[in-house]
Amino acid sequence: MREKNNDNPTVIGITSDSREVRPGYLFAALPGTKQDGARFIEDAISRGAVAVVAKDQALNESLLSKTTIITASNPHLKFAKIAALFFPEQPEYIVAVTGTNGKTSVVEYTRQLWKQLGHKSASLGTLGLIHDHSTGGAGLTTPDPARLHRLLRCVTEKNIDRMAIEASSHGLDQYRLDGVRIKAAAFTNLSQDHLDYHSDMQSYLSAKIRLFSDILLNDGVAVLNADGPEFKRIKEVCLSRKIETLTFGRANADIRILGIRPCSTKQDIILEIYGDEYNLQLPLVGEFQALNALTALGLILAVQKDPVDKCIEALRKLHGVPGRLEHVATHSNGAPIIVDFAHTPEALSSVLSALRSHVLGRLICVFGAGGGRDRGKRQLMGKVSEDLADLCIITDDNPRDEPPEKIRREILLGCPSGLEIGDRGDAIKVGISQLKSEDLLLIAGKGHETKQIIGNETIQFSDAEFVRETLKNAVGPKS
Repeated sequence: MREKNNDNPTVIGITSDSREVRPGYLFAALPGTKQDGARFIEDAISRGAVAVVAKDQALNESLLSKTTIITASNPHLKFAKIAALFFPEQPEYIVAVTGTNGKTSVVEYTRQLWKQLGHKSASLGTLGLIHDHSTGGAGLTTPDPARLHRLLRCVTEKNIDRMAIEASSHGLDQYRLDGVRIKAAAFTNLSQDHLDYHSDMQSYLSAKIRLFSDILLNDGVAVLNADGPEFKRIKEVCLSRKIETLTFGRANADIRILGIRPCSTKQDIILEIYGDEYNLQLPLVGEFQALNALTALGLILAVQKDPVDKCIEALRKLHGVPGRLEHVATHSNGAPIIVDFAHTPEALSSVLSALRSHVLGRLICVFGAGGGRDRGKRQLMGKVSEDLADLCIITDDNPRDEPPEKIRREILLGCPSGLEIGDRGDAIKVGISQLKSEDLLLIAGKGHETKQIIGNETIQFSDAEFVRETLKNAVGPKS
């Protein structure tokens, strides 16, 4: 890193968005996949930037006399470190979760468990910032460093000393979490997703492993899924840093599932924790949700060992996460309607498999796939639905700038028996109309989202709200 025209300016704010620059700000000109921040250096300077972080080759000589230039071989990492210095306040206990599926549930369950145990806590990720005085809102899985550290300071000022954060592969690859003092990190699972950004599955996994190889504190604890095929590789990374590991799963783990029996809206679980056996009725549906809850338990035990019996009692009081196997309504004939965020082949498989044990009649699934994202998973998701659901209705998710009918055709390659209905509202109405008393309808893909992106237009659309509104007038077939 070098500084040019260094007159030790006073910096009163930091950002990587030139539109947010005010007089006295530092602007980070970060290279991106779609746009290079170097293009906006002159705009940032015209708005009053007193310092700029950039790659050396991104500069032209005319800029050097206009502001203080901080050059770095890795401007993403440099900006993350600057953000940590500019906003130094952080909660005492920060934990982070990575993996393809389950991150949102794990961080929210961790927050709930801490709260049940009497600790002031928060969670941050896809659902936004959640704590006693905030119920979330529009969120990014992992915010940019300036926003992230601003939020950490905000949480600390509210005397919240425990926080659980989602760590996305994009965020890890772009160094957004570097500088966060993470005391425990968890890995849930890995399946195909985001290959539009990562070149292949190995690159995808490598990005996630950065949480353990580069970011987790030296005296931190790694909470790992002992059943996952990635376990050995991640554990080796942790051993190379002499980082303690805490494992969960059905294998020979510290938190071990000895048995699961599904009930209507709950599941009875027998656990072995550090050699002691516990019986637990968990108020969540699906084995994968049990694993998410145990991941959260692992994080709780990793950072400060609250008594296990109190943790078990807290697990009994967990409640579901919006858009994650959320029971949003019941048809007049008694058939339940579930909304879930599942948008990968593995997630859709997990949800459908979990729901199967709760259905006496047909399992009906309405889903689509996002545009401008990993195309390779579309046919795979179709095959999953073809194999595991009794009736598949293929519709639009967030097609973005792709032709929606093209996305649906690619899904139908794996689901030839699927019923194609492009309009998402119409597809949900048909799903509801097909319900008999012992059936169950799953609406997958968008979960908690309240908007749908079609071309250049963003419209208000919530699966849950649409279902509730439709049921006021829906008339289904008699059972």
